[in-house]
Amino acid sequence: MTHQDQAPLLEVKGLKQYFRPSRNFTVKAVDDVSFTIYPGETYGLVGESGSGKSTIGRSVIRLYDPTAGTIHFDGHDISGRLDGATNRLLRTQMQMIFQDPMASLNPRKKVGDIIAEGLDIHHMYHSREERREKVEKILAKVGLAPEHAERYPHQFSGGQRQRVGIARALIMDPKLIIADECISALDVSIQAQVVNLMKDIQAETGTAYLFIAHDLSMVKYISDRIGVLHLGHLLETGTTEEIFENPIHPYTRSLLSAIPMPNPVVEKRRTAESYDYATSGIDYTKGTDHLVSGSHYVKCTDEEFARWCR
Repeated sequence: MTHQDQAPLLEVKGLKQYFRPSRNFTVKAVDDVSFTIYPGETYGLVGESGSGKSTIGRSVIRLYDPTAGTIHFDGHDISGRLDGATNRLLRTQMQMIFQDPMASLNPRKKVGDIIAEGLDIHHMYHSREERREKVEKILAKVGLAPEHAERYPHQFSGGQRQRVGIARALIMDPKLIIADECISALDVSIQAQVVNLMKDIQAETGTAYLFIAHDLSMVKYISDRIGVLHLGHLLETGTTEEIFENPIHPYTRSLLSAIPMPNPVVEKRRTAESYDYATSGIDYTKGTDHLVSGSHYVKCTDEEFARWCR
């Protein structure tokens, strides 16, 4: 059974997230974004810095209150005011791995207490012994030793700290993990270790990921479906194969053309496509979703769709 045969785990419709730094100015960080994530799949969200990727992740997990739109998670509406039961569901079944593995860990707490904080808040154990066993089990799952629970974050390397962040998310046994550029601060070899760890855990537990990143090769490796974000608008979405083999939107094509090739002969001849929204003549606010094939959609006007797909 494919992921799409099931009911969506997360359904985001028309999400808008605006900020008003002053009375006369509004930043439209996310503008009318819609996507779905199915149980057990990885949805990759890509785009350049400042496109609104992290803002979407923070709005979905309700670190921000959405300006407009609806968010349904596991059959519950989590976009408005949260009652006690819905809030508990959200805080236990959805977790986040943050971008900076040092800034997201409390430097005054031992790693064991950091990982078990969610268990403590939601009373998810019956004895101190059960708590310790759960922490040691999750440490082993992310490749750390039991004695690491007694150390502080500054005593770890960047890769190990990110594993602590993953363990903190996993110990709650969530249905969805939002990974907010969780590998961008790590060395390339450590990135591969962390991503392989996440894939292994997904195969074992069946958790779904919203994988936010701007490293396209890593997104291609881990994602089942991909959404391309620019200036707060979701321009194109589809399976990994659909996006990489048949990019439609000029912005998507420019992103993919910028990926360096490991072959020096091919790399020497590679030319990256340039794209400038200001001079492109494209208005993101006028576009609607057009079906290309399968689950491949591109946001544009009818005229643009006819021109790009001819």
